[in-house]
Amino acid sequence: MLKPLLIEIGTEELPALPLLKNLAQIEKKWLEVLEKYNFKTGFELFYTPRRLVLWHREFPLKQPDIVEEFWGAPKKIAEKNPKAVVGFARKIGISPDQLTFKFRAGQGESLYFSRKVEGKPIQLLLGQMVEEWLTSLNFGKSMRWGKCSYSFIRPIRSILALLEEELIPFKTFCTKTTSTTFIHPTLKKIVAVVDVKDYFQKLKKGGILLYPEERERRILEGIAQLQREKEIEIEVDQKLLREIVAITEYPVPLLGKFDSKFLTLPPEVIVTSMKEHQRYFPVYKNGKLFNRFVLIANSFTDNFSAIIAGNQRVLRARLEDALFFWEQDLKRGLKVEGLKKVVYMDRLGSIADKVERELEIARLIGKLASVNSKLMEQVLKALQLAKGDLLTDMVYEFPELQGIMGYYYSKAMGVSESIAIAIREQYRDRVSNPVSAILNLSQKLENLIGLFGVGERPKGNRDPYGMRRSANHILKILKEYSRWDGLTLREIDLNRLIIQLAEIYRQKWDIKVKPEEVIQFLSERLYHWYRHINPAIVRAVIAGGEGRIPYLDKKITLLAQLSEGKGWEELVSLFKRVANILKGVDWEQLEVRPELFIQSEERELWEKLQEVKKINRQKTDLEQQLDQLLDLSPTIAQFFDKVRVNVEAGEVRKNRQGLVGAVLKEFIKVVGDLRYLSS
Repeated sequence: MLKPLLIEIGTEELPALPLLKNLAQIEKKWLEVLEKYNFKTGFELFYTPRRLVLWHREFPLKQPDIVEEFWGAPKKIAEKNPKAVVGFARKIGISPDQLTFKFRAGQGESLYFSRKVEGKPIQLLLGQMVEEWLTSLNFGKSMRWGKCSYSFIRPIRSILALLEEELIPFKTFCTKTTSTTFIHPTLKKIVAVVDVKDYFQKLKKGGILLYPEERERRILEGIAQLQREKEIEIEVDQKLLREIVAITEYPVPLLGKFDSKFLTLPPEVIVTSMKEHQRYFPVYKNGKLFNRFVLIANSFTDNFSAIIAGNQRVLRARLEDALFFWEQDLKRGLKVEGLKKVVYMDRLGSIADKVERELEIARLIGKLASVNSKLMEQVLKALQLAKGDLLTDMVYEFPELQGIMGYYYSKAMGVSESIAIAIREQYRDRVSNPVSAILNLSQKLENLIGLFGVGERPKGNRDPYGMRRSANHILKILKEYSRWDGLTLREIDLNRLIIQLAEIYRQKWDIKVKPEEVIQFLSERLYHWYRHINPAIVRAVIAGGEGRIPYLDKKITLLAQLSEGKGWEELVSLFKRVANILKGVDWEQLEVRPELFIQSEERELWEKLQEVKKINRQKTDLEQQLDQLLDLSPTIAQFFDKVRVNVEAGEVRKNRQGLVGAVLKEFIKVVGDLRYLSS
């Protein structure tokens, strides 16, 4: 027989972000408890700021009966060892004469006992199940209350457990179950609940929208109505919307206003004050920020005037502070001298020290990319100013505005738009001009090399310094933003750049960096980039030593396309033979001497290879170069079929190994080390 089961855990107000982050865990942990107690049934999880609710539309009244089986020693051993039989019987709580022998696969006749175990009713088990579930939940931080020895994210104040109309009595987390629940705080009532149906009705009448989807729908419908009536546009941030859904029980969208004088502030300051600090939605009119805002009241009333007035006062106070910071910062300008006193990291000095290293990196990039002096001057100016807003009052109050305020303050100082944009984009994943590209490359390279130099690196899922993000940004800039007028980053060999920088760090700042570790870290990000491509292809190209990211990308793409063609298996097989022949041979040091050729196939392969190399030196298109190499495949195959490489004659063997190595060297140069395709 099945009945509806409802469990409500009443708490003090739950913090929204930890709750939202752990919703999946909350469901999973309850499912694990159900499976453990053999009550696996479907359920729904609901939440409001003050309750967690588990709702089973149909729940069995008792566990299913099961048959327990116990197997002991094989018959031959048991007959010779009566004490073992007695011990086995004692272990399962029976007398030895209740044991029988039964055939068991692989052991023959063995000691055996079975018994039927009746399932227990849910009334006897639910308290234990709920306690295990609540104990298993981990929200990061927990607290204790009163004299209670349990801990939870917030104090638990009530528990309701209804099996249709029956209250299941138990006590856990210092709280006894009661036939009551609490409705909207505006009404200040605790109400009695008769049964499950009555529970849902009492909540609805009492201003509690239990379903999160219903609360979200109510917010969006209210916002849409305000937009139609007031002819405004309301920016609905999805992350903020989810948070508001989690902190309200009866949400009501309301329109507030602020003094238009505050519109002289940068829009980001106003929006940040609204969204991050007050959970308001910003309002726009004709594409521009408007002196209105949308607040979501959590009130079960018909008169919202006091709520609107109170929120307007709070926002006004914040914007007054912001306006004061803005005016004071504009008077001072971006002063970077104080960065010498701002600690960056132990063993890496101050922020000023970090900027010095970034400038050195930028100069090297400028040299390698042949950046003209005018552009280089802008890059260095941008780097010198980039961290200046860390010393401003505005960024001290609103840390999330780093870079953004630097943009506005630098423009007020009269710097060019390209420099100001570069300062703004230093914390973003996109760049929009050459100054921004070199600035971001310099900063992100310094992040990686400096941190590797002091032994920091990500561990598992932990990456507190955002090193993976820095690596991704470096690769993205070199791949996607490498061509502008007056700038080409395409020819920069990232591997060589890191080796050079490691030496500069050692000489100038006594920071010892192992360049191979940084290169390996960047390579690992490439595998993530190309996770839809056969890893052997990515490994082959990386192993070829290509450090120019646009070319590396092109090579991986070409090989991936080639792998879908008819000749792919033959090519892999061919290089498997190459790998076997050159295994353990220092082939890169071998010289090819044409006078030692004996068979015509040797000379033909050598001559065609020279022809291909000559043509490829004249071509810049990678696809054409690869086509030339692939045309060599029949000649290479014929060479392997007709010529024995590892002959006894030492000079001839070395010469033939050198010839195979010369072919391989050209393939590595153009596309990658194709021996990895056969591994």
